[in-house]
Amino acid sequence: MAKTLVITGATKGIGKACAYRFAKEGVNIAFTYNSNEEFAKEIALDLEAKFGIKARYYPYNILEPETAKDLFLQIDEDFDSVDYFISNAMIYGRAVVGGYNKFMKLKPRGLNNIYIATVDAFVCGAQEAAKRMEKVGGGAIVSLSSTGNLVYIENYAGHGTNKAAVEAMVRYAATELGEKGIRVNAVSGGPIETDALRAFTNYEEVAAQTAALSPLGRMGQPDDISGACWFLCNEEAGWITGATLIVDGGTTFKK
Repeated sequence: MAKTLVITGATKGIGKACAYRFAKEGVNIAFTYNSNEEFAKEIALDLEAKFGIKARYYPYNILEPETAKDLFLQIDEDFDSVDYFISNAMIYGRAVVGGYNKFMKLKPRGLNNIYIATVDAFVCGAQEAAKRMEKVGGGAIVSLSSTGNLVYIENYAGHGTNKAAVEAMVRYAATELGEKGIRVNAVSGGPIETDALRAFTNYEEVAAQTAALSPLGRMGQPDDISGACWFLCNEEAGWITGATLIVDGGTTFKK
Protein backbone atom coordinates (compact mmCIF):
# COMPACT_ATOMS: atom_id res chain seq x y z
CA MET A 1 0.00 0.00 0.00
CA ALA A 2 1.30 3.42 -0.94
CA LYS A 3 2.36 5.69 1.90
CA THR A 4 0.99 9.19 2.43
CA LEU A 5 2.68 12.50 3.19
CA VAL A 6 0.78 15.31 4.89
CA ILE A 7 2.47 18.66 4.38
CA THR A 8 1.35 22.18 5.23
CA GLY A 9 1.83 24.97 2.71
CA ALA A 10 2.78 23.15 -0.49
CA THR A 11 1.69 25.54 -3.23
CA LYS A 12 5.13 27.12 -3.62
CA GLY A 13 8.72 27.15 -2.49
CA ILE A 14 10.02 24.44 -0.17
CA GLY A 15 6.59 22.90 0.41
CA LYS A 16 5.94 22.44 -3.28
CA ALA A 17 9.42 20.98 -3.80
CA CYS A 18 8.75 18.48 -0.99
CA ALA A 19 5.42 17.45 -2.50
CA TYR A 20 7.08 16.73 -5.85
CA ARG A 21 10.07 14.96 -4.23
CA PHE A 22 7.87 12.57 -2.24
CA ALA A 23 5.46 12.01 -5.15
CA LYS A 24 8.44 11.05 -7.30
CA GLU A 25 9.04 8.21 -4.79
CA GLY A 26 5.46 6.98 -5.16
CA VAL A 27 4.12 8.65 -2.01
CA ASN A 28 0.55 10.00 -1.97
CA ILE A 29 0.31 13.69 -1.11
CA ALA A 30 -2.15 15.49 1.16
CA PHE A 31 -1.23 19.16 1.23
CA THR A 32 -2.67 22.42 2.50
CA TYR A 33 -3.00 25.84 0.95
CA ASN A 34 -3.86 29.20 2.46
CA SER A 35 -5.73 31.19 -0.18
CA ASN A 36 -5.11 30.11 -3.78
CA GLU A 37 -7.36 27.09 -4.29
CA GLU A 38 -7.03 27.17 -8.08
CA PHE A 39 -3.25 26.94 -7.85
CA ALA A 40 -3.55 24.08 -5.34
CA LYS A 41 -5.84 22.23 -7.73
CA GLU A 42 -3.34 22.64 -10.59
CA ILE A 43 -0.54 21.21 -8.44
CA ALA A 44 -2.64 18.22 -7.35
CA LEU A 45 -3.60 17.40 -10.93
CA ASP A 46 0.01 17.78 -12.06
CA LEU A 47 1.30 15.50 -9.28
CA GLU A 48 -1.21 12.81 -10.20
CA ALA A 49 -0.49 13.08 -13.93
CA LYS A 50 3.30 13.01 -13.57
CA PHE A 51 3.73 10.40 -10.85
CA GLY A 52 0.54 8.32 -10.82
CA ILE A 53 -0.08 8.97 -7.14
CA LYS A 54 -3.11 10.35 -5.30
CA ALA A 55 -2.97 14.05 -4.38
CA ARG A 56 -5.54 16.09 -2.47
CA TYR A 57 -5.51 19.68 -1.18
CA TYR A 58 -7.16 21.31 1.82
CA PRO A 59 -7.58 24.89 3.07
CA TYR A 60 -5.74 25.53 6.34
CA ASN A 61 -4.79 28.64 8.28
CA ILE A 62 -1.72 28.03 10.44
CA LEU A 63 -2.72 30.99 12.62
CA GLU A 64 -5.58 28.73 13.74
CA PRO A 65 -3.57 25.58 14.49
CA GLU A 66 -6.29 24.09 16.68
CA THR A 67 -8.19 23.40 13.43
CA ALA A 68 -5.57 20.74 12.62
CA LYS A 69 -7.96 18.22 14.15
CA ASP A 70 -10.62 19.01 11.53
CA LEU A 71 -7.99 19.04 8.79
CA PHE A 72 -6.84 15.52 9.60
CA LEU A 73 -10.42 14.26 9.79
CA GLN A 74 -10.82 15.45 6.20
CA ILE A 75 -7.57 13.71 5.24
CA ASP A 76 -8.86 10.49 6.87
CA GLU A 77 -11.72 10.47 4.38
CA ASP A 78 -9.33 10.54 1.41
CA PHE A 79 -6.36 8.43 2.56
CA ASP A 80 -5.89 5.13 4.38
CA SER A 81 -2.89 6.22 6.44
CA VAL A 82 -0.62 9.08 7.45
CA ASP A 83 3.01 7.99 7.28
CA TYR A 84 4.92 11.27 7.01
CA PHE A 85 4.17 14.79 8.23
CA ILE A 86 6.10 17.93 7.31
CA SER A 87 5.30 21.15 9.17
CA ASN A 88 6.34 23.64 6.52
CA ALA A 89 3.85 26.51 6.15
CA MET A 90 4.95 29.89 7.44
CA ILE A 91 3.63 33.43 7.52
CA TYR A 92 5.02 36.71 6.28
CA GLY A 93 3.67 40.11 5.33
CA ARG A 94 1.02 41.87 7.43
CA ALA A 95 0.71 39.01 9.96
CA VAL A 96 4.31 39.44 11.10
CA VAL A 97 4.26 43.23 11.55
CA GLY A 98 5.95 43.79 14.90
CA GLY A 99 7.72 40.44 14.66
CA TYR A 100 9.94 41.13 11.65
CA ASN A 101 11.97 44.13 12.81
CA LYS A 102 14.95 45.36 14.79
CA PHE A 103 14.92 44.33 18.47
CA MET A 104 13.78 47.69 19.83
CA LYS A 105 10.80 47.74 17.47
CA LEU A 106 9.50 44.22 18.17
CA LYS A 107 5.85 44.01 19.28
CA PRO A 108 4.04 41.16 21.08
CA ARG A 109 1.33 40.72 18.44
CA GLY A 110 3.74 40.03 15.59
CA LEU A 111 5.96 37.86 17.80
CA ASN A 112 2.95 35.89 19.02
CA ASN A 113 1.75 35.28 15.45
CA ILE A 114 5.16 33.90 14.48
CA TYR A 115 5.09 31.60 17.51
CA ILE A 116 1.60 30.35 16.64
CA ALA A 117 2.56 29.70 13.01
CA THR A 118 5.88 28.07 13.90
CA VAL A 119 5.63 26.24 17.22
CA ASP A 120 1.87 25.84 17.83
CA ALA A 121 1.26 24.76 14.24
CA PHE A 122 4.01 22.14 14.51
CA VAL A 123 2.64 20.82 17.80
CA CYS A 124 -0.99 20.60 16.67
CA GLY A 125 -0.13 19.06 13.30
CA ALA A 126 2.36 16.59 14.74
CA GLN A 127 -0.07 15.48 17.44
CA GLU A 128 -2.74 14.62 14.88
CA ALA A 129 -0.22 12.95 12.58
CA ALA A 130 1.25 10.90 15.45
CA LYS A 131 -2.19 9.51 16.40
CA ARG A 132 -2.50 8.11 12.88
CA MET A 133 1.12 6.98 12.57
CA GLU A 134 0.77 4.92 15.74
CA LYS A 135 -2.03 2.93 14.09
CA VAL A 136 0.28 1.84 11.25
CA GLY A 137 3.31 1.10 13.42
CA GLY A 138 5.21 4.37 13.11
CA GLY A 139 6.20 7.18 10.80
CA ALA A 140 8.36 10.26 10.44
CA ILE A 141 7.75 13.91 11.25
CA VAL A 142 9.84 16.87 10.07
CA SER A 143 9.66 20.53 11.04
CA LEU A 144 11.24 23.13 8.81
CA SER A 145 13.62 25.44 10.62
CA SER A 146 16.20 28.07 9.73
CA THR A 147 19.83 28.86 10.48
CA GLY A 148 18.53 32.30 11.46
CA ASN A 149 18.45 30.92 15.00
CA LEU A 150 22.23 30.33 14.85
CA VAL A 151 23.51 33.42 13.06
CA TYR A 152 22.40 37.04 12.99
CA ILE A 153 20.06 38.04 10.17
CA GLU A 154 18.81 41.62 10.13
CA ASN A 155 15.18 41.97 11.30
CA TYR A 156 14.95 38.19 11.89
CA ALA A 157 14.85 38.08 15.71
CA GLY A 158 11.19 37.04 15.85
CA HIS A 159 11.57 34.25 13.31
CA GLY A 160 15.00 33.11 14.52
CA THR A 161 13.89 32.83 18.14
CA ASN A 162 10.86 30.78 17.18
CA LYS A 163 12.91 28.50 14.94
CA ALA A 164 15.10 27.77 17.97
CA ALA A 165 11.91 27.05 19.92
CA VAL A 166 10.53 24.64 17.35
CA GLU A 167 13.84 22.77 17.23
CA ALA A 168 13.59 22.29 21.01
CA MET A 169 9.99 21.09 20.60
CA VAL A 170 11.19 18.61 17.97
CA ARG A 171 13.60 17.10 20.51
CA TYR A 172 10.84 16.75 23.09
CA ALA A 173 8.49 15.18 20.55
CA ALA A 174 11.18 12.77 19.39
CA THR A 175 11.90 11.66 22.95
CA GLU A 176 8.25 10.97 23.74
CA LEU A 177 7.13 9.51 20.39
CA GLY A 178 10.04 7.16 19.79
CA GLU A 179 8.37 4.28 21.64
CA LYS A 180 5.54 4.50 19.10
CA GLY A 181 8.00 4.05 16.22
CA ILE A 182 7.75 7.71 15.25
CA ARG A 183 10.90 9.68 14.45
CA VAL A 184 10.89 13.49 14.68
CA ASN A 185 13.55 15.76 13.20
CA ALA A 186 14.08 19.27 11.88
CA VAL A 187 15.67 20.57 8.70
CA SER A 188 17.37 23.93 9.23
CA GLY A 189 17.89 25.74 5.95
CA GLY A 190 20.21 28.58 5.19
CA PRO A 191 18.74 31.35 3.01
CA ILE A 192 16.70 29.57 0.31
CA GLU A 193 15.42 31.27 -2.82
CA THR A 194 11.68 31.45 -2.08
CA ASP A 195 8.86 34.01 -2.00
CA ALA A 196 9.29 34.20 1.78
CA LEU A 197 12.92 35.28 1.38
CA ARG A 198 11.99 37.72 -1.37
CA ALA A 199 9.67 39.37 1.16
CA PHE A 200 12.75 40.47 3.10
CA THR A 201 13.37 44.16 2.63
CA ASN A 202 17.05 43.42 1.94
CA TYR A 203 16.51 40.31 -0.23
CA GLU A 204 19.06 41.26 -2.93
CA GLU A 205 21.71 41.84 -0.29
CA VAL A 206 20.94 38.54 1.47
CA ALA A 207 21.05 36.64 -1.82
CA ALA A 208 24.40 38.13 -2.79
CA GLN A 209 25.89 37.54 0.67
CA THR A 210 24.71 33.93 0.73
CA ALA A 211 26.28 33.11 -2.61
CA ALA A 212 29.50 34.81 -1.52
CA LEU A 213 29.59 32.99 1.84
CA SER A 214 28.86 29.53 0.51
CA PRO A 215 31.88 27.44 -0.48
CA LEU A 216 29.56 26.12 -3.20
CA GLY A 217 29.11 29.65 -4.56
CA ARG A 218 25.32 29.74 -4.89
CA MET A 219 22.03 30.38 -3.16
CA GLY A 220 20.07 27.50 -1.69
CA GLN A 221 17.13 26.16 -3.71
CA PRO A 222 13.91 24.51 -2.52
CA ASP A 223 15.10 21.16 -3.93
CA ASP A 224 18.08 21.30 -1.58
CA ILE A 225 15.69 21.22 1.37
CA SER A 226 13.21 18.73 -0.08
CA GLY A 227 16.01 16.19 -0.56
CA ALA A 228 16.95 16.51 3.10
CA CYS A 229 13.32 16.07 4.16
CA TRP A 230 13.01 12.91 2.06
CA PHE A 231 16.21 11.50 3.55
CA LEU A 232 14.99 12.05 7.11
CA CYS A 233 11.67 10.36 6.36
CA ASN A 234 12.94 7.23 4.66
CA GLU A 235 14.45 4.10 6.16
CA GLU A 236 18.04 5.15 5.50
CA ALA A 237 17.60 7.64 8.36
CA GLY A 238 16.05 4.96 10.59
CA TRP A 239 18.25 5.73 13.60
CA ILE A 240 18.07 9.51 13.33
CA THR A 241 15.60 11.25 15.64
CA GLY A 242 15.59 14.44 17.68
CA ALA A 243 18.14 15.91 15.31
CA THR A 244 18.41 19.11 13.33
CA LEU A 245 19.95 18.65 9.89
CA ILE A 246 21.59 21.88 8.76
CA VAL A 247 21.35 22.46 5.01
CA ASP A 248 23.06 25.78 4.44
CA GLY A 249 25.68 25.37 1.74
CA GLY A 250 28.38 25.85 4.36
CA THR A 251 27.33 29.44 5.07
CA THR A 252 26.77 29.23 8.83
CA PHE A 253 30.38 28.30 9.62
CA LYS A 254 31.71 31.18 7.51
CA LYS A 255 29.48 33.71 9.26
